[in-house]
Amino acid sequence: MIQQYPSRLLESAVQEFSKLPGIGRKTALRLVLYMLRMEHEEVSRFTESLDRLKKEVKFCRVCHNISDQDICPICSDERRDVSTICVVENIQDVMAVENTQQFNGLYHVLGGLISPMDGIGPSDLEIGSLVQRVSEGDVKEVILALSSTMEGDTTNFYIFRKLADYDVKVSIIARGIAVGNELEYTDEVTLGRSIQNRVPFEQ
Repeated sequence: MIQQYPSRLLESAVQEFSKLPGIGRKTALRLVLYMLRMEHEEVSRFTESLDRLKKEVKFCRVCHNISDQDICPICSDERRDVSTICVVENIQDVMAVENTQQFNGLYHVLGGLISPMDGIGPSDLEIGSLVQRVSEGDVKEVILALSSTMEGDTTNFYIFRKLADYDVKVSIIARGIAVGNELEYTDEVTLGRSIQNRVPFEQ
């Protein structure tokens, strides 16, 4: 049954909110109605923050993490261990690993995983720039911290093969994380131990 809205403006706003991941039309309607009850200044701040985010946010030209500058605070932090790179799928995974406080190296955000079923190949990801970073010679270890899924394992193996010609240790986080789990939903203690207890990647 198609829900009838008393206002076309309301229906349009619900339609836009429901495009967000995990937001159905009922939840979208609740959010829109809540915003209608907010003060005009609050709504203006909300929409302005989204507008500025879209216009001004940058992606670090080194690791591809989100940043306000051309180089993110992690890559520009001289206290970080530049010899170790932790490879993750997305920005949420950087935040998840950082929250463990068990890793002091740098990151590399792939922007996804290899998934032929979804039409995502190696060239769609930031794998080439990872190989470029390793080829510069400062990197001694690459930690593959990807989700324990078929796509994650496929991507791990592809990267391992691409780095085979370089003098760099390739390790994988310990499988304390259940197979099939997304990294960002793993609790911090388990994820932290997985980083600490990483093992050499083997074919």
